[in-house]
Formats: sequence, structure tokens, C-alpha cells
Amino acid sequence: MTNWTFITNHGAVLTLIGQYGQITAREIATELGITERSVMRIIKDLGNEGYIEKKRDGRVNIYQVNIEVPLRRHDKRGVMIGDLLKVLDKRTN
Repeated sequence: MTNWTFITNHGAVLTLIGQYGQITAREIATELGITERSVMRIIKDLGNEGYIEKKRDGRVNIYQVNIEVPLRRHDKRGVMIGDLLKVLDKRTN
């Protein structure tokens, strides 16, 4: 059996940040089974593209997802990140 998933690590990290806001890279890594370094790279990617904003509160990072940014796929530019997060949020499903 092949080893692939429907949701990329970028999508999974974004989903966890959208659900919790105040979550550490270590907690994300543990939840997803990837390295903390990978999570930090993904957070940087998401920030650089405008999908998340990071604010520092003492020693803690607080993340805010920009729900009005469209998906990156050229054929899905009309779908906003907020719409995707609603579908992926396990608290409401």
C-alpha cells in the first residue's frame, strides 16, 4: 500500500493553528508525527504567504489565521482558507 494522504503537512499544520491559535511547534509535531523543524519551516512558509500571522506574547507565540486568503491551487482560487478550515475542523464534524 502506498504512503500518501489527502491533506498535506502544510494543510494539517494550518488546521491545528486554526483550531487552537496558541499551540507550540512541539505540540503540532507530536500531533502530526513530523519533526519540530518541519513544523517551524511550514509555519514560516504559511507566514510568508500571508496565511497566518504570528504575534509574540512573552515567551509564547499566538497565531492568527487569515481566513480571507484563497487556496493556492489555480483552479480553486475562489475558495478561501476559512472555508477549508470549516470542513477540516474536527471539533465541528
